[in-house]
Amino acid sequence: MKQALLFDALPLDTLAFEQQARRQGHTLIAGVDEAGRGPLAGPVVAAAVILPEGVRIPGVNDSKQLSPETRERLFDVIMSKAMSVGIGMADAEMIDRVNILQATRHAMLEAVKMLTPQPHILLIDGISMIEFPLPQKTIKKGDSLSHSIAAASIVAKVTRDRLMRELDVRHPGYGFASHKGYGCLSHMEAIRLLGPSEVHRLSFSGVREHVP
Repeated sequence: MKQALLFDALPLDTLAFEQQARRQGHTLIAGVDEAGRGPLAGPVVAAAVILPEGVRIPGVNDSKQLSPETRERLFDVIMSKAMSVGIGMADAEMIDRVNILQATRHAMLEAVKMLTPQPHILLIDGISMIEFPLPQKTIKKGDSLSHSIAAASIVAKVTRDRLMRELDVRHPGYGFASHKGYGCLSHMEAIRLLGPSEVHRLSFSGVREHVP
């Protein structure tokens, strides 16, 4: 069974949580994060990243603090330096069916399952653990505090942004390539005029009002 672990106070160093985990005997450490909980359309995407011990990639930070160009550049660096990367997702249909929290946990679980080798411990952004038989540590604002989680946040964000650009081609008129599914005014107006697409989250406010 999974277990929550006790860690010290918030780290000053973004490798501090990883160092604490290694002192507890965990040598393969996976950072886990998601992108896309808030949008009105598209999937929620999660990533899990195992970095080699001591590896610090300059510029890696919470993906929300980085420009799209920087995220794309760092994505390639992370993919080249990581021991393993897993990506999972849950589409709009699943989000509507089980709710966004459970869909996010599903995406994280799928990402962790893809890792080879499997990690010894998970460092997860936020407050929710996943149903997986590994020690787990949830960290509020972990994408700013843990290097591994920050790397996962970049992989998840870049992967999702690329998917939304593909969905923009398949579902023209909504502007997915620009706003990535978030509820900006232009997106809300497009939903009002065109109605929801098959990739919209029909249970979300701003969409459900326009379901026929």
